[in-house]
Amino acid sequence: MAAVPDPTKDLIPVTILTGFLGAGKTTLLNRILTEQHGERIAVIENEFGETGVDNEILVEDREEQIVEMNNGCLCCTVRGDLVRILGDLGRKRREGRLAFDRVVIETTGLANPGPVAQTFFMDEGIHDAYLLDAVITVVDAKHGQRQLDEHDEARAQVGFADRLLLSKADLVAEPELEALAARLRDMNPRAHQKRVHFGETDIREILDIRGFNLNAALEIDPGFLAEDGHHHHDDDVKSFVWKDPRPLHMEKIETFLSLMVQNYGEDLLRYKGVLNIQGEPRRMIFQGVHMLMGGTPGKPWAPGEARESVMVFIGRRIPRRLFEEGLAYCVA
Repeated sequence: MAAVPDPTKDLIPVTILTGFLGAGKTTLLNRILTEQHGERIAVIENEFGETGVDNEILVEDREEQIVEMNNGCLCCTVRGDLVRILGDLGRKRREGRLAFDRVVIETTGLANPGPVAQTFFMDEGIHDAYLLDAVITVVDAKHGQRQLDEHDEARAQVGFADRLLLSKADLVAEPELEALAARLRDMNPRAHQKRVHFGETDIREILDIRGFNLNAALEIDPGFLAEDGHHHHDDDVKSFVWKDPRPLHMEKIETFLSLMVQNYGEDLLRYKGVLNIQGEPRRMIFQGVHMLMGGTPGKPWAPGEARESVMVFIGRRIPRRLFEEGLAYCVA
């Protein structure tokens, strides 16, 4: 069987790096920028801080400054519109004025990464040039519990994550660390967790994850279902997983999900699923961010393979029972 060409292969991959104030984003970013990994990375920073590395100013204008690092990476500041700076970078790359392989966007510590992620779905020019690869969230192991208790943004950052990096783990006793890890799993079961020390993490674990790729495998922590229902914290960001082996009716599921997104889209941070559709030889993969939802055909079900729909919803105050009853109604 001939291999199916990957339509995303020519797009520039983008990683969103987020995390609450002081979590260690900049430490991680400096590591990415100074490591000799052979990648030319354009870094977009919402707030331009001290990069802490020797660099030479490459381009400077009133709005932005683009700095070239000593290992060939680029760094630019956004003081205006993200769409504009991404457009400018893409144009300069096409014209041969700038060379880079990928983009990392560092959000401010108080930012909800949702609007940044939505940029890649909403603007056609950006969608045609860039591929949103993943949202990486750094969580401060020492102060994380309190930040999650007190700040909506910290909870949203966890809800959006494809990878959760726990920094300052050496400053916390193991039971505290386990409690934080369990809480994060409860909020977002699909994000892989890893402890990091001073941003020391293998670059391959944070780049080319394809966490936002509709055809990527839906990873759900199997331990999550066992713990489901034992909430130690009253977080407004919660997740739940719905599974059903029975085939679904395509029109019903489309109608139901559209209705749910219209009514609860603002509170739905991420949702993602593999659907077993009646009469379809292939999986249907769907996912969304807030009000924006998309679906694509996935790989064919293998002969004799047990078919099952699996969906994960992550959001604020989601009416779980309503979702579950509505999804059951979509069974063919």
